[in-house]
Amino acid sequence: MTPASLPRMFYSEGEGWKDLARAHPGVAKMTLFLVAPMSLLPPLMNAYSQIVHPGRVTPLVEPALGGGELLLVGAVFFAIELAMVALMAVYIQRLGESVGVSPSYEEAYALAAVAPVPLWLASLALFVPNLAFNVLAVAVAWVGSVALIRHAVRPLFKVQDLGRAHHMSNSITFAGVGVWLCLMAVLLMVLGMLMGWR
Repeated sequence: MTPASLPRMFYSEGEGWKDLARAHPGVAKMTLFLVAPMSLLPPLMNAYSQIVHPGRVTPLVEPALGGGELLLVGAVFFAIELAMVALMAVYIQRLGESVGVSPSYEEAYALAAVAPVPLWLASLALFVPNLAFNVLAVAVAWVGSVALIRHAVRPLFKVQDLGRAHHMSNSITFAGVGVWLCLMAVLLMVLGMLMGWR
């Protein structure tokens, strides 16, 4: 998989996915070159939004968060993102076993790492200080993530049965929504705790 093949992965089961399955990148490589850099985007963009246009998109924090507080929020959010990708990989692996497929942890991690790429990229919308624009960016990102999941299951896990592939895709999508909501709740909780300590 290359950055150039990512756009085709949204609509094709062959383009990019088969290359990824053949390359069999390890968990460490996927984490180092994809998950960690992409997971930095939301915390960095949240800090940017809090500093440059506070209250326009993200919740207004009065008084504004200092550099150390923004660093703490970003570090916690980053660590939880990394943990959630690993947990999603475990979930995907177990789900595969329940439908008669036996994906390796590396294969499950590959999907858990690639599927949230649109959501990570959606954080770049915070450059635009408009709530409606950012909500639209997240909605489009979710459509992209769902498309990636739908087109990944069959080539990555070699699922021949279309019904099983749909069941697996739907289950992964619903779990992903839950994980994303948990991430948002954790971000708000960390912000709330910081405000309480002031």
